[in-house]
Amino acid sequence: MDSAAKLDNTQPSFWKQRRNRISFLAFLGFFNVNVLRVNLSVGIVAMTTSSDTRKSEFQWGSEVRGVVLSSFFYGYICTQMIGGIIGSKIGGVKLIGYGILSTAIFTTLTPIAARYSVYLLIVLRIVEGVFEGVVYPGLLAVWSKWAPPGESTRLTTFAISGGFVGTVVGYAMCGWLAELFGWPTTFYVPGFIAIIWCIVWLTFVAESPVEDKYITNAELKYIVDSIGPTGEKKVGCLNYPWKDIFTSMPVWAIVCAQFCEFWGFFTLLTQLPSYMNDVLKLNIEKGSLLSALPYLVMSVCLQVNGFFVDWLRKKNLFNNTQIRKLFTCIPFVCQSIFMYLASGCKTGNESIIYLTLAVGLGAFSWTGFIINPLDIAPQYASIISGIASTFGTVPGIVSPLLSGIIVRNKSADEWRWVFLISSCLYLIGAIIYGTFASGERQHWAKIKSQENDCCNDVSSKI
Repeated sequence: MDSAAKLDNTQPSFWKQRRNRISFLAFLGFFNVNVLRVNLSVGIVAMTTSSDTRKSEFQWGSEVRGVVLSSFFYGYICTQMIGGIIGSKIGGVKLIGYGILSTAIFTTLTPIAARYSVYLLIVLRIVEGVFEGVVYPGLLAVWSKWAPPGESTRLTTFAISGGFVGTVVGYAMCGWLAELFGWPTTFYVPGFIAIIWCIVWLTFVAESPVEDKYITNAELKYIVDSIGPTGEKKVGCLNYPWKDIFTSMPVWAIVCAQFCEFWGFFTLLTQLPSYMNDVLKLNIEKGSLLSALPYLVMSVCLQVNGFFVDWLRKKNLFNNTQIRKLFTCIPFVCQSIFMYLASGCKTGNESIIYLTLAVGLGAFSWTGFIINPLDIAPQYASIISGIASTFGTVPGIVSPLLSGIIVRNKSADEWRWVFLISSCLYLIGAIIYGTFASGERQHWAKIKSQENDCCNDVSSKI
């Protein structure tokens, strides 16, 4: 074999590998996703609370604010399953790109809607949720074609960690923008940044390695050989194994874990700036910075842990089921403890420490249940993710409403109950996932024919 052939069969260096570049672009995409969520959590404080530098523009009570904050999830819950099915049929790249693009455009219209009517604002946020609802199922559709099994945790969690970095930057940036330039900029700036990202993503990322113009032959062969048969030529979605999916306990373990984790996550994502203002008496800029701290811890932990989990899998120190259970259940128990401790805090510093740990440790669980659909049924991963995300969105709707009902007088005792509810749900999630979860491919997801149709395309490209 000559030197040119040897070079052709050598994988490019880490940052020149297309799958890693796509993961980085996905990281930036999810960065934008969460900025487009938290901007309202910060903006609504500036819109409804007076300070030394500004006067509140809207006189909305806690219940109205709860409805506004939860309205995004009314739309979001409607398209989780749809996104999963579309992702399994056409892939996730366009799904993610156009989903975020639509959300970004509507975000820039938020100030106009809010000043016209609170009802129009609620409708607009519902529409934003509809388009953003397809994004997370779309990610697993992307990695079902791009991620070798031994790298699926690293590639997926790195991309998802962009969302937590976006939460950190979004809280800080939106607080700064609201104080210095007025609350409308908390919607204009994130919206325009997200639109630019969408143009780049849709232009330079292909649905699969076979379709990609920039991938090397060596990396293409490595990815396709690693993933193996994908069952891409399956019949229509009506003939998917729906009964097996909906009666599978490992699937419902994922669903339960996502519901319980997202209850605490969405509670603090939407309510933490209000808690900082109501109980800790912090101004919006400082409160936003401290609200971002738990997500900074989460983003760092998630990136490091993704590499660690894939390393454990390669070393065969634990089987895949044990890894998924360990990295879901232990963090859940720890989150339950710290959320309970936060409920009884007497000082601001204590509560910040416990809430930071409660949210931050959730990063370890995301390398468990979030990636789990790629283990048990890779060709249906986006569908399972869609089912889990549908149930996982319920907390985004119910939690802000419940918090608005509980926290009527903005007292520390009222906020205590908000944290205790989250603490109990984390513990329930740990018990159910630990009992029923699996890390092995399920019998109904095994490819009967070992003929991989895309291999012909690979051969012709090479």
